[in-house]
Amino acid sequence: MSGSFLHKAVTTAFRSLSVRNFRLFVLGQITSMTGTWMMVVAQDWLVLGLTRDSSAALATVTGLQFTPVLLLTLLGGRLADRFDKRALLTAANLASAMLSLSLALLVLADGVHLWHLYVFAVALGTVNAVEVPTRISFVGELVGTELLPNASSLSGAYFNAARVLGPALAGLLISALGTGPVMLLNAASYLATVVALLMMRPDELQRGGRPASRVRVLDGLAHLRDRRDLVPPLVLVAVIGLFGLNLQLTLPLMAKTVFHAEAAAFGLLTTAVAAGSLLAAFAGTARRGRPPERVVIGAAFAFGVLEAAAGLAPGFGAAMVLLALTGFASMYFAQAANHRIQLGSDPRYRGRVMALYTLILQGSAPLGALFVGLLAEHFGARSGLCAGGLISLSAALAAAAAEHTRRGRTAPAPGPAVPGRPTAGSRS
Repeated sequence: MSGSFLHKAVTTAFRSLSVRNFRLFVLGQITSMTGTWMMVVAQDWLVLGLTRDSSAALATVTGLQFTPVLLLTLLGGRLADRFDKRALLTAANLASAMLSLSLALLVLADGVHLWHLYVFAVALGTVNAVEVPTRISFVGELVGTELLPNASSLSGAYFNAARVLGPALAGLLISALGTGPVMLLNAASYLATVVALLMMRPDELQRGGRPASRVRVLDGLAHLRDRRDLVPPLVLVAVIGLFGLNLQLTLPLMAKTVFHAEAAAFGLLTTAVAAGSLLAAFAGTARRGRPPERVVIGAAFAFGVLEAAAGLAPGFGAAMVLLALTGFASMYFAQAANHRIQLGSDPRYRGRVMALYTLILQGSAPLGALFVGLLAEHFGARSGLCAGGLISLSAALAAAAAEHTRRGRTAPAPGPAVPGRPTAGSRS
């Protein structure tokens, strides 16, 4: 009985991998994302080495990398809805490979300066503004609507598997070889995604109808006016993305200034977050439909409590445990919000709606990085985690109160449909 149950559970968790194109996509992405997370650790370590542990410089690089996302992601979503997503992803990964190779060669030649990192951060961020919304919406073309929740959760799983493997490898390689070789490996890793995309069978992609001759960004925003149930999770994503999800900045500061750790130990902190996120991603593979709003709010609440607790961790071991739990809550929240938004939007507008989701989640990073950087500069690295957790917790409580109020208003017997409010048939 237990063997049959286990087999069924595994089959359910990995059912979207039965699609050949998605299998290729996952293999390419695992390799590429592992290289990307190795690059994150190498870049952060290089910045701190060039600036004598300046949190302001680290915040600036983070901010510059995400500023193009803030400015250009809606345009990226428009491109994703207008043009062939497979071709866009191929071009974006080739561009990222060339940029990463150029930076790696500068580092290997011992000719890198801080301003070089600023320039490459902006350039890579510009490519990401197109690549991220295209990649997210492309998953639906790979597997179709029925398998989308499972495929999206598995995408989170491979992303976080890379977050586990990448920082751990980077810490060891930086200690042994320096940051240059790590950046060179990252440049090569993009080619895995390119090869996977080229090996796909285009006739098996589940594309929607032909896009309109004029695909406008404003049409995607107008779609939200008709689907107001998409707005609350987007607001929560905005607040938590702005103040809570700044671990890329807070972790290296905690490692160096609080625990006085070396590169390998810093990699362990990042790996702890990723391990928790990986477990949450696998937990999400059991989801078969659109999650209710209360699941999104509950995950946001848990994330706020755990991040604040991680900021108060008394030692390195306690920090690793609490960061793993924080990683679990952050991924569970992000995926629940993603599924509620993506499965609630019309496929014709999905690229633009998910571009807005990406804009809110990642584009808030420049402002969040400045906030956390200034806070850490004046009050220490712990303050960034504590403040982010408390603000996220407050946002979850406000969202719960708002949801309770809306339920109270709709509690009486059904009456005429209220303009702008989704009907029962439009919600999962």
